[in-house]
Amino acid sequence: MKYNEISHYSHPHNLKFEYAEAPFMCDGCKEAGIGSRYKCCGGGGGGGACNYDLHTHCALPSPSIRHPFYTKCSFQFLSRPPGPVARYCNACQKDVAGFVYHCSLCGFDLHPCCAKLPMMIDDGEIKLYLCGRKGRSWSYRSSCKKYNLHVACVREMLVDSWHEIYYGAWGNSYTGSSRRLEGEIPSLRSTLQTHNHKKSKGKAQKCCDVAGLALQFVISAVLGDPTTLIAALVGTLMSK
Repeated sequence: MKYNEISHYSHPHNLKFEYAEAPFMCDGCKEAGIGSRYKCCGGGGGGGACNYDLHTHCALPSPSIRHPFYTKCSFQFLSRPPGPVARYCNACQKDVAGFVYHCSLCGFDLHPCCAKLPMMIDDGEIKLYLCGRKGRSWSYRSSCKKYNLHVACVREMLVDSWHEIYYGAWGNSYTGSSRRLEGEIPSLRSTLQTHNHKKSKGKAQKCCDVAGLALQFVISAVLGDPTTLIAALVGTLMSK
C-alpha cells in the first residue's frame, strides 16, 4: 500500500510520494532509482525541502520477508549492514551500503529493490522468469532460453556509471542532502552503448539482445519500479 505522505525514522521531515522522471539516488539503500519515490517535502514553519529521497521499497519496508530462492532464510530489514565486514547483495553482487534485508542464519543480504524483484516479467511478447543460484548471480531468463539478462549485468551497465559520476567529484563520502543525480548522469541509451562498445562480445552483448519492452521492464525493476509507466519512461530515456 502506498501513502501520499509519510513520516520516516531516517529523516526529520515528512516525505511525499511522487514520480521521478530522472534517476535519483536513494538515501536509504544508497542505490539509484527511477519512477516512484518518497521525497522530502520540507519541515514545519515554512522550512525548505531537503534533497532526501527513498525508493518506495525503502520507505515502506516489511520488517521481515521470505524469498522463494532461500526457503530456509528469514530476512530482517536493517538500517545498515551488520558487522564490520563489507557485504554484498546476493542478487546483484554489488556492495551493500545502506538499508538491507539480512538473514542472520545464512548471512545472505539483499538490497530492498532486489528483494522485491518480480518473479516474472511479461512485456506482451516475451516472458522472463527470475532465476537464482544459492548465494549469487540472479538473472531473468526466457522460457525459450534465448534470452538471459543478469541482474548484475544491468547494475554493471547502468548503476555503476551513475555511481561514478555521483561520487567522483566528491570522493567516496556521501551527503545526500546536497548532491543530486538528476541532470548529471548520461542517458540510459548512451550508458548501454558505451558498455556495449567496451564489451561487444560475451555476456554483456547477450544482455542487450533482449527484444521488445523486456529490457525496459528489467531495468525499471532493478531501479525500484517495475511498472508499465516507468518501463515506457526508461524506453524514452534510452531513445535519447
